[in-house]
Amino acid sequence: MVDLCRIAPTPSGYLHQGNLFSFALTWLMARKEGHSILLRIDDLDRARYRPEFLLDIFRSLEALGIDYDLGPQGSEDFEKNWSQIHRIELYQQALQQLRLKDALFACDCSRKDIIQRNPKGAYPATCLLLNKPFDDPQVAWRWKKSEQKVQLKAWHQESKYERFAQSIAYPILRTKEQRPAYQIASTMDDLHFGVSHIVRGADLLNSSLLQIALADELNEKRFSELKFHHHPLLTKGDEKLSKSKAAPAAEIYRNEAAFKELLNSLSDYLHLPKGLNSLKDLLEAYRVA
Repeated sequence: MVDLCRIAPTPSGYLHQGNLFSFALTWLMARKEGHSILLRIDDLDRARYRPEFLLDIFRSLEALGIDYDLGPQGSEDFEKNWSQIHRIELYQQALQQLRLKDALFACDCSRKDIIQRNPKGAYPATCLLLNKPFDDPQVAWRWKKSEQKVQLKAWHQESKYERFAQSIAYPILRTKEQRPAYQIASTMDDLHFGVSHIVRGADLLNSSLLQIALADELNEKRFSELKFHHHPLLTKGDEKLSKSKAAPAAEIYRNEAAFKELLNSLSDYLHLPKGLNSLKDLLEAYRVA
């Protein structure tokens, strides 16, 4: 079986330096070890989707020199063949499997309701025992899991057992808009494509732990064999770069200074010489490091 890493941007905003650092690091680690790469664009949140954000993904990857072995070759190919819309049935089947196992409950709490009960924002299990009907159009479907200790197998890091944080307990797996949520879609996509290695930011460590537990609930033992690498986040001042905080678009294909800054950040992280001019140069140095 071919080892497969994935790059998984979302077309809900322009990519920022933090996104591109993660994608470039994935490419470097995969190519150094001869692994294949999947471009998987997560577009289930169609309310925030914009064609210009999708185009930005392809432009930025091309400008960086990030190639991939599996995935869409452009916007038209993506919409026609690779959008998550084409895998909705896969996610729905997983949701129904969890519902049949009595692993879900319906919840009609709003974000405001949750904050009123818990100012820190963690869901306080308000609807867990209320047996609200699943077919109510005003409910989300939540997983009954509040915590679980799982083994996180690591790529280039020490494997360990950890529990996912209470802040993501009882996660939503189907939204009030009846859309499969990120955690179920991402888990099923990784299984569907046969992903074996995942590189992501340290802020997604709890998502990794939750997805391992979720796959176990679905009796998908293959997911527990995935190897993860969680890297530190790039910051601007004291804040991490993120779309939610309106981080500036990277625009690597128009901004040479941003490109150089990204290369230097990668060199620092991988303990490589600074001043290299391309990802290809970084890869050559990484292979002999």
